[in-house]
Amino acid sequence: MMELSPSEAYFWNFALKHQHQIMHLSITQLSATVNVSTATIVRTVKKQGFSGYTDFRHSLFRDEGSAAQFISLNNVDQQIQQVVLQNEEEVTNTIKLMDINVIEDSIQLLKHAKTIYIFARGLSEMIATEMTLKFQLLGKSAQSQTDPNIIKTIANRVTDQDVVIFITLNGNTPELVHAAQVLAKNDVSNITLTTNQQAAIVPFSDEILLGYKSDLSYFQEFEVRSRLPLQVMARILLDSYVVRTKK
Repeated sequence: MMELSPSEAYFWNFALKHQHQIMHLSITQLSATVNVSTATIVRTVKKQGFSGYTDFRHSLFRDEGSAAQFISLNNVDQQIQQVVLQNEEEVTNTIKLMDINVIEDSIQLLKHAKTIYIFARGLSEMIATEMTLKFQLLGKSAQSQTDPNIIKTIANRVTDQDVVIFITLNGNTPELVHAAQVLAKNDVSNITLTTNQQAAIVPFSDEILLGYKSDLSYFQEFEVRSRLPLQVMARILLDSYVVRTKK
C-alpha cells in the first residue's frame, strides 16, 4: 500500500484498534472522534485499497459477520437509488411531454415581446429569477414579480405588446389564476409552465408547457414538492429561444 502521512498513520492505527466503534459512525462523526479531517480519512482508506469510506465500513461489517447491519446499509443505498430514479423519472417524462410546436410558438411570442413579465410564487420564484436574469443577458426587457398584490396590479397594466410567463407547479395559486384571467380578458399573450393539466390557470393560458410531477414527496408535512420539472422546462425554453434567435 502507499505510504501514509503522519496524520493518516495516526488515523489508521486508531481504525485498526476501534473497528467495531467505527462501524457505527458516519465519516463526520469519525472525523470529530479522531480529530482528523474527512479528507484525511478518505485518503487513508483509499491508500489501503478501498474505494472510499463507505466501502471501508462495508468491509468491517463483512469481517465482523454482522449480516443484519450490512443488509441495513444496503437498504439505505437502495433508498438513495430510489431518490435518483425518481428525479430521472421526472426529467425523462417531462421531456417526453414537451410539445415542439408549443415551444416554437412560445419562442415567437417571446421574441416579439416588448417586455417579458414572469409571475411565480413560493419555491418557483427562484426559477423566475433565473429566467429573468437570462432574458436580460440576452438583451430582452424582462422582470419577475412574486408579491401577490403586485402581481395583480401589474396584470392590469401589461399591454398586448408584452408577454407574461407563469411558473406554477399546481397551477391553482389564486393570484396567478386571477392574473391569467385578467390577461385573457385584455388579450395579452401568456405562457404557463405547470405540471397540472387540469389546473385552474390552464383555460386562461395561450401556450402551456406541461411537465411531469411524481406523486412521491420526501417533505410530506410541507408543500415543498420538487420544482425539477419546472426547471427542466424553463431551461429548454430558454435554450431553444437562444437557438432560434441567435444571429
